[in-house]
Amino acid sequence: MRWTTSPVLRWVALLLLCAAYLQGGLQKAFDFPAAIAEMDHFGLSPAGPMAIAVIVLELGAAAMILTGRLRWLGALALAGFTLMATFVALRFWQMPVGQERFMAANSFFEHLGLVGGFLLVAWLDLKERAHV
Repeated sequence: MRWTTSPVLRWVALLLLCAAYLQGGLQKAFDFPAAIAEMDHFGLSPAGPMAIAVIVLELGAAAMILTGRLRWLGALALAGFTLMATFVALRFWQMPVGQERFMAANSFFEHLGLVGGFLLVAWLDLKERAHV
């Protein structure tokens, strides 16, 4: 087996793709008041239940991807979540021209790249399952 087709390399790649969601979900779970403040900051209410939903989604979908159990569903969930969160949190087009807008635009397009990565994971998983 070549290193490029190693299951370990595949799992590490999936872990890296999920890293921000694992970190975010754990940080919100261990500092729930900050998670509620984040929901309030973005105008999401009710803040408590929304924070719980985000924690469950981030950790649950990442676990699905990493374990391979309904990987396609976990990937689609994080793709949808990321797309929605990107349009809520990174509305660079509403910001005045300057460094803050530049950074938000970069983050916006980086998040679109994550969405693409999760869509690719879902597609590959469904394709693999169809051939089994």
